[in-house]
Amino acid sequence: MDTPLKGRDYLSLTDFSPSEFQYLIDLAVELKKKQKAGEPHALHQGKTLAMIFQKASTRTRVSFEVAMYHLGGLGLFLSANDLQIGRGEPIQDTARILASYCEGILIRTFSHQEVLELAKYSDKPVINGLTDDEHPTQALADLMTVYEEFGGLKGKRLAFIGDGNNVAVSLMHACALAGMEIALACPENYRPGDKAIKEFEQMKQPGANLTIVDDPKAAAAGADVLYTDVWASMGQEQESRARLEALKGYQIDAALLRLAKPEAIVMHCLPAHRGEEITDEVMECARSRIFQEGENRMHAHKAILAAVL
Repeated sequence: MDTPLKGRDYLSLTDFSPSEFQYLIDLAVELKKKQKAGEPHALHQGKTLAMIFQKASTRTRVSFEVAMYHLGGLGLFLSANDLQIGRGEPIQDTARILASYCEGILIRTFSHQEVLELAKYSDKPVINGLTDDEHPTQALADLMTVYEEFGGLKGKRLAFIGDGNNVAVSLMHACALAGMEIALACPENYRPGDKAIKEFEQMKQPGANLTIVDDPKAAAAGADVLYTDVWASMGQEQESRARLEALKGYQIDAALLRLAKPEAIVMHCLPAHRGEEITDEVMECARSRIFQEGENRMHAHKAILAAVL
């Protein structure tokens, strides 16, 4: 399959144009329809994807393994404990060897710089499955879900409530490319950094707008999408008590949902801490698209693999 992204890395949405981003959404929707219809799409027969995981994972690991299997290939799960990288082997050495064995490399790790280093020394596509800075594969699945719900993205308003973390940053990038409004409600010390804000301004297409406020009600008012994430991500467990205190007023509950548009949907990248950042009632309500969003991780990841390998 020849695609306009063949051979490209998928490290950050800052590397993609609006048309390339929309291409990936369209491809994900197409591949999802084909799977639901039982149509085979083994585009990568005999190909392999090395999958390095230095952080725990449910959705990223399983969805990429299944996506690669559906495409006719094989995903190889490699934990840091299984690799010499966990015993100090330089990332450039690991990159060269894995690239000589496999058609692509996925990595889920802490340091964004490590992903950039891996891509520098690999002559095969590298996919960022999450770093402390960004989560670009998640954001693709998220906007695919919004696209399915509303039939388009431009002009829609997404309200992100809580910690302005890696998920929030990639959502900022995605909304900038899609011409969407994004309003973030975060406590002052939990806002995205200046770098992410500058990137949004550089990337934004007509219709895109960024607002950062303290008040969740101000962000949620008139929103098409309410979105949240856990308050203490992996690697932040020691800060959990302070984070719970700082973010306790930033929960998506039924009252906050009523401030959004009547047709608004609720999203969460999972795993969720029910009763903290989101209530059980909202998780299970008719406007929740959280589990559709979770399923779409696999379809979005399949689109990435189909496009770049």
